[in-house]
Amino acid sequence: MALKLKVTQVRSGIGRTERQKRTLKGLGLTRMGRPRVLEDSPAIRGMIVKVQHLVTVEPVE
Repeated sequence: MALKLKVTQVRSGIGRTERQKRTLKGLGLTRMGRPRVLEDSPAIRGMIVKVQHLVTVEPVE
């Protein structure tokens, strides 16, 4: 069974670079406080690193 990650946007994308805004959208984060459960993969981990100051990440079983 693959590990999943619960990613929640905790800070706004307003005033951020276009690259960071596109990364948030790519993760499926459209509103603050609304979590998304995503598969744990190197691509997702890389996207999270790019916006780590805007999101929180928790493992889900």
